[in-house]
Amino acid sequence: MAKYNITEKKVKEAAYRTLVNPQLMDDLKGRILNVIVMQKKYKDKDYSAKKLAEDLGTNTRYISAVVSVQFHMNYTSFVNKFRIEEAMTIMVDKRFQELTMEEVSDMVGFANRQSFYASFFKFMNMTPREYRLRHYENHPSQKVRRAKTRIKKQDV
Repeated sequence: MAKYNITEKKVKEAAYRTLVNPQLMDDLKGRILNVIVMQKKYKDKDYSAKKLAEDLGTNTRYISAVVSVQFHMNYTSFVNKFRIEEAMTIMVDKRFQELTMEEVSDMVGFANRQSFYASFFKFMNMTPREYRLRHYENHPSQKVRRAKTRIKKQDV
């Protein structure tokens, strides 16, 4: 007899996901994308799956099912993905170079800096600060600046 009673974890599919009509699922997918992405509701810290369901005239189970089946993640990860993508754009934009990470996280809809860092690391496998530094190190303007510095040092 084994010392530990270890059994394989069974992956259990939520039954309601398969009960959603495929046409309804496609329709809701488009409407969810419209609200979250096109209307940029992901920037709203208080915009929940419940509010999305109310706006679309459906319930949170349908929202959850569509996001899970169509996008292969949960609602929070789905929304955070768009927040992270926008944060990445902001962090490398020279106009926003002086912003702190807290200001960036606030701009894209995170409730606090900690959740921003955790989500960013989950999606990018690096911190926002590392991302910003890597981008500036590899930016063409930085390469030109480093080359000029090397030339000046050689002249001395």
